[in-house]
Amino acid sequence: MSVNLNKGQQISLSKSDGTVLRSVRMGLGWQAAPRKGFLAKLTGTREIDLDASAVLFAAGKPTDVVFFQHLISDDGSVRHTGDNLTGGVGTGDDEAILVDLARVPGHIDQIVFTVNSFTGQTFAEVQNAFCRLVDETTGVELARYTLTGGGDHTAQIMAKVHRSGGGWQMKAIGEPATGRTFQDLLPAISPHL
Repeated sequence: MSVNLNKGQQISLSKSDGTVLRSVRMGLGWQAAPRKGFLAKLTGTREIDLDASAVLFAAGKPTDVVFFQHLISDDGSVRHTGDNLTGGVGTGDDEAILVDLARVPGHIDQIVFTVNSFTGQTFAEVQNAFCRLVDETTGVELARYTLTGGGDHTAQIMAKVHRSGGGWQMKAIGEPATGRTFQDLLPAISPHL
């Protein structure tokens, strides 16, 4: 069961069969929207670099981050599959972050997933852009947020996974933000911890 998110909507997610999440993937996909007008034919499609990041928190403090310049968390439990500088041509994930929840150290209590436009374009300048959370064990998509047409925002606080009752839960956040890097987003993440 996938949940389509609206801006600002928060939904607690849990597996319907009662089993615990073991591994999750945040996938990100996009394409640059074609330019319009006479100059568009001369300049072609503008490249847009969206970046997926995962910030690991312990007691409300960031302790590690996985992003295009740090592809594997210090403990090895979170892994970025690699930086895509231009987006894709299909509907698949252009960037992904994998989280092995069983390997996340005990002091890490939350992992927040973000998306930002490193090149500074807004989400109005992309097409077919989405973020999604997938149960990596089963391949089932749990949540999806459409970024295309997202106004003048250059970032998105997508979701978080957090410890709850000895297991993990997901909360979809879907909050627009502004920033070119995960560091720019830390103040916007804080209210969601």
